[in-house]
Amino acid sequence: MENKWFLSRIQEDFRGGKINLDKTVKLLEKLDIRCHVVHVKYIFKDNDRLKQGRITIEEFRAIYRIIAHREEVFEIFSAYSSNRKILSENNLIDFLKQEQYAIEMSTNFAYEIIKKYEPIEEVRKERKMSFEGFTRYMDSSECLLFKKECTKVYQDMTHPLNDYFISSSHNTYLISDQLLGRSDLWGYVSALVKGCRCLEIDCWDGAQNEPVVYHGYTLTSKISFKTVIQVIHKYAFMTSDYPVVLSLENHCSPSQQEVMADHLQTILGDALLSDMLDDFPDTLPSPEALKFKILVKNKKIGTLKETRERRGSDKHGQVEECEDDNETEPEEEEDEAKDSDALKDSFASDVFLIKETQEKDGEMKKAGRLLIFRKKTSKVKIALALSDLVIYTKSEKFRTFQHARMYQQFNENNSIGETRARKLSKLRVALNFQTPGLPMDLQIGKFLDNGGSGYILKPQFLRDDKSNFNPNEKPKDSNPFTLTIRLISGIQLPPSNYSSSNKADTLVIIEIFGVPDDQVKQQTRVIKKNAFSPRWNETFTFIIHMPELALIRFVVENQGVLTGNEFLGQYTLPVLCMNKGYRRVPLFSKLGESLDPASLFIYVWYIR
Repeated sequence: MENKWFLSRIQEDFRGGKINLDKTVKLLEKLDIRCHVVHVKYIFKDNDRLKQGRITIEEFRAIYRIIAHREEVFEIFSAYSSNRKILSENNLIDFLKQEQYAIEMSTNFAYEIIKKYEPIEEVRKERKMSFEGFTRYMDSSECLLFKKECTKVYQDMTHPLNDYFISSSHNTYLISDQLLGRSDLWGYVSALVKGCRCLEIDCWDGAQNEPVVYHGYTLTSKISFKTVIQVIHKYAFMTSDYPVVLSLENHCSPSQQEVMADHLQTILGDALLSDMLDDFPDTLPSPEALKFKILVKNKKIGTLKETRERRGSDKHGQVEECEDDNETEPEEEEDEAKDSDALKDSFASDVFLIKETQEKDGEMKKAGRLLIFRKKTSKVKIALALSDLVIYTKSEKFRTFQHARMYQQFNENNSIGETRARKLSKLRVALNFQTPGLPMDLQIGKFLDNGGSGYILKPQFLRDDKSNFNPNEKPKDSNPFTLTIRLISGIQLPPSNYSSSNKADTLVIIEIFGVPDDQVKQQTRVIKKNAFSPRWNETFTFIIHMPELALIRFVVENQGVLTGNEFLGQYTLPVLCMNKGYRRVPLFSKLGESLDPASLFIYVWYIR
């Protein structure tokens, strides 16, 4: 039956005789087989017996089987098929329940899968599935590692803004080097399309009273502030409906600040949040309440009540001064109580204290280093027209965690300078979206959750002011999450750039990122000269104490001898967004581009 179906689909393409490589690729696509042209090229070459660049129908059948009929998938199919040829509807239900953990399984659901993926009409009508249908199902989006329910907004979006992790960008306008690179509108487009919800705009005085955006005191190029706001208005809500925060690094004179305020109001219109949602708020509004709104983050003069009283008045030429805290070198304090409080608060903002090991009286002892900065104060001039556009996101310099706890108002928020953050932390919050690498992979992976909305509800222990959570200590009532991954095989992995064919010496690294006790890395053995279909069949187990904060990263590398391993692809996602069962792990390049159909085939099981 399969042979008859197969020949009926391809005979017309061979009426003119043999076919070349291009037609081979198109014919595979016609048969719904996703393929990497580089791999097809070398498989074609191996099966072209006469080496004329053209193949017969039988040679094409051999190529098709090599690419579409993977042995590891056939082994699974055979385990549930009584005759190794056909899965009955009940066989499929057994597979879905036992292997894919589809608990609430109905006959109709199984039949929907058959109707969707079974290509042979006779088999489909009998409510059965051939290996052709099974392999298409296993290669479909339904068998991806990432949970389908996490691709939509499913979390409660009615908490105050500060109860969420927010996808944020630093120096959004730069698309390359931070000192010499080009400022470009694409930086904003790219960040917004990736779900970023907090954008940085570095504003300086420009010619003809028009503010410009660039990295001050560097040789980076300049772009118009007005154009930046126009682009943000166009792309702000293409990926997510939830609010966008414009973090203004404001270095402009009062007159050009007024120009900025005018552009924000004129271009953004009703999308700009310029008044409180409630009369007397004492907490921040929720992402749900702020849907399709753009907020301005900047220094602010006076209270929200005073801002409301000034609505509609002429503010032209009205300028006031406020304090501008300039950071000096930090002093260090050793204080266990402060250390503990700071550590808890800092982690709630995605920041960790540095932990050091010190030797005292012959014993090794861990100590936390809390950095306290002394300030010198200067004044900056703020145009009232711009100040009054700041509602829920008033910029305040960070002093200490204790100071913030005692004096900070609900609508005030802090930015910590990069140098200082590095001394206080192991993980930065706002990232350069244009800079590829591990930090960006973790950022993108973290915010895949909750529909890629850019907002992720923090775990309860980070929202509770009375929580004693400390990332460096195991919770007393810990209920560890045991994760087991069987890494079965690779599917059409990217060949090494150093290979003259489609080969690579492939290995896979699986790494957990989270609280210190959860961070661990494991890796497979190396499969020599095989990027097309390496088979590992290796099992790894991870004990994760804080899965709510954990990310898992799969990295495929080509083993190097002299220059180190070569990166081939990666995928990062939250641990709690993983499906159980046989799953496909899509791979992405260093720049975040899909390498489809390159992927890993794994089996996932976990218990808590």
